[in-house]
Amino acid sequence: METVLNQLKPERLWYYFSEICKVPRPSKKEEKIASWLMTFAEKQKLECIKDECGNILICKNASPGYENRKTVILQSHMDMVCEKNADTVHDFDKDPIIPRIEGEWVKATGTTLGADDGIGIAVQLAILEADNIAHGPIEALFTMDEETGLTGAFGLKPELLKGRVLINLDSEDEGQVFIGCAGGKDTVASLPLSIETTPDAHSAFKVSMTGLKGGHSGDDINKGLGNATKLLNRFLWNASKDFGMRISSYEAGNLRNALAREGFALVVVPSAHANAFEMSAKNFYMDLVDELHVTEPELKFVAAPASAVPTVWTNDLQSSVLNSLYACPHGVLAMSRVIPNFVETSTNLASVKEKDGKVFMTTSQRSSVESSKKDAGDMVASVFTLAGAEVEQSTGYPGWKPNPDSEILRLTVESYKKLFGGEPEVLAIHAGLECGLVGAIYPGMDMVSFGPTIKGAHSPDERLEISTVTKFWDLTLEILKEIP
Repeated sequence: METVLNQLKPERLWYYFSEICKVPRPSKKEEKIASWLMTFAEKQKLECIKDECGNILICKNASPGYENRKTVILQSHMDMVCEKNADTVHDFDKDPIIPRIEGEWVKATGTTLGADDGIGIAVQLAILEADNIAHGPIEALFTMDEETGLTGAFGLKPELLKGRVLINLDSEDEGQVFIGCAGGKDTVASLPLSIETTPDAHSAFKVSMTGLKGGHSGDDINKGLGNATKLLNRFLWNASKDFGMRISSYEAGNLRNALAREGFALVVVPSAHANAFEMSAKNFYMDLVDELHVTEPELKFVAAPASAVPTVWTNDLQSSVLNSLYACPHGVLAMSRVIPNFVETSTNLASVKEKDGKVFMTTSQRSSVESSKKDAGDMVASVFTLAGAEVEQSTGYPGWKPNPDSEILRLTVESYKKLFGGEPEVLAIHAGLECGLVGAIYPGMDMVSFGPTIKGAHSPDERLEISTVTKFWDLTLEILKEIP
């Protein structure tokens, strides 16, 4: 893989990103990347700690002349979102990510790239290795399971970190500096999978929704993208009413923190209505093209004849699932009254899946206002409760309250202006950053978050803009040099 990215600069940063791509690191399965990081620390003769939760901390002494500077925490997360296209053969537990350069971007081949947050890890490693960078004492923190529960951040102990200045390397828009984030929680509903024998004289079809962009359920929630779970359910709801369609299986969406890109259902309709059903699918596709051609130009929807199926869902189960998913809100619920053009509260209808004898419907809610986060979760829960589903909600994680008077923010803005001439935007982000939990565990921690430009995060279209990686690197080094 080195031959793919070794032409890029800074060389050692890209070298480490390429190496990271070789190490499997699904959420909750970070053992391989953790071991790899510990081996790196041993080779560099750096102090390394693995805490009870599985987080890795690597410490480096100050460079000569900077011994009296403040200790700075550089923080990223070890895990990555594991999404792939349906036609891609890839085992995230053992197969390497295959990066490629496409114009001004680095992308993967049929899978997520893992720049979220592999590029943050690469910056830390290149700094830890270097002997020609000016900096005070550094604590490089690599947390586990950021993407599916913030488990590593939740498990931090107050005695682990000595520093009280933290630079989070997990943002995705160059030129923007983040000083706040939304909190989040999950709401998951389930119904017992109840089936019966397929009626006679019925024709089977596989209904497929593909080609949607997907993306981050926080960052991309306001971009007008399609939701495969929502759109597929819309068709099935109408087909059930118009043609007496029955569901045999139904799977749409995947991860709770990703916008649903694909959805598939195996259904049957009375054979007398088969032609009309196929025509309705074609008409529905044309409606979607009309509605979404700007944001989803690659959208595909088709109902193709399939082999006969022996069983279908009972009418009661089908009615409960289709009605609750249709009624379940998805998207932006409220815009901020404090920060212009900032999403305050949203909800993501992530997936519907059959597993362990149940049908699970997974959603996630985000808000920078704690009471609104609870309200959004309760709203969603009420929809599924009306459908007779069992509903469980996670405890969630807190947001990060902005501090416009932050000292590290001042240094970051000044460093950016010095290096690049312009002034960065100072924003809060409608996504979960570990800074919220870090701030709760370490009161008074002075924090900022920034990064290069990453588009399509949490989807196989994830791509990293090469030119912004250099700026990300230069800005990080300048801040380290200037921290008193």
